[in-house]
This record gives sequence, structure tokens and C-alpha cells, in this order.
Amino acid sequence: MRIAIGADHAGFEMKRDLAGYLAQQGHEVIDLGTHTTASVDYPDTAEAVATAVRNGQADRGLLVCGSGAGVSVAASKFPGIRAAVCHDTFSARQAVEDDDLNVLCLGARVIGPSLARALVDAFVGATFTSEERHLQRLAKIDVIESRFLREE
Repeated sequence: MRIAIGADHAGFEMKRDLAGYLAQQGHEVIDLGTHTTASVDYPDTAEAVATAVRNGQADRGLLVCGSGAGVSVAASKFPGIRAAVCHDTFSARQAVEDDDLNVLCLGARVIGPSLARALVDAFVGATFTSEERHLQRLAKIDVIESRFLREE
């Protein structure tokens, strides 16, 4: 799987660890920064990862900031991106299976490295079920998104 990964300064260390972990598992990791602990703005990183997922450069995205909330909010502004903060394996798996989650967001100041790896395993190992009820719900989300895009 091709995974675009990014973080702000607060998530840099966790991103670096997860990038190596994913690469060891045979995934193609596209590291979109940041590459130091110098302060950066999380919306820029979220945009880079969301764009990589939207344009097909990556199959899924992974974003890390201090809480996970900031990158989730920013990434979710991009059409077609379904980003969520997950700090338990059930949510990380279920969000893919039911909601076709394509960007996992983690909080480096909230969880530790072993839980982060478990969450990434759940996210990467899950597949969207394509059940009719889930497709109907996603179609409703697409209608909402389209309605606001037309207003611009």
C-alpha cells in the first residue's frame, strides 16, 4: 500500500517512527514532512497528505500532530478526504470498514509509540465493506460536500 505520511513539529518523532515501521512492513511510504522539530503549521502538512490521497499518489494518508485534532480538521476540508482522529484500534478499523476512512490522524501528545503502531496496523489492515447501508451514508456525505462546493 502507498501511504502518504506527514506531521507537524509535535508529531515529527512519531511520524518518523511510523514511517520506518510501515516501510519495514513493505509499504511504500511517501514522507511529506516535516523533517525536523522546528515549528511548522499543521494545515500545510494536512494539505500535502490530503492532496497526495486525492490525486492518487497515495492509497491512504497518515497525519500526526500534538492531539490529532488539528490535522483531522484541516485534512477533512479537502473534497473526498475522510479523516479522523483515532486513539483506539476499534475506531481505526471500523472507520475504514464502515466510513471508508482514508486518512488516519494521531496525537503524539496523547498516545505512545506502541499504541500508534497498533492503530496504524488496524487502519492499514482494514478494508471498506462496501455494504449498501455504508454506501448510502457516504453518498449523503458526498451530496453535502457537493452542495457546499457549488456555493463557492
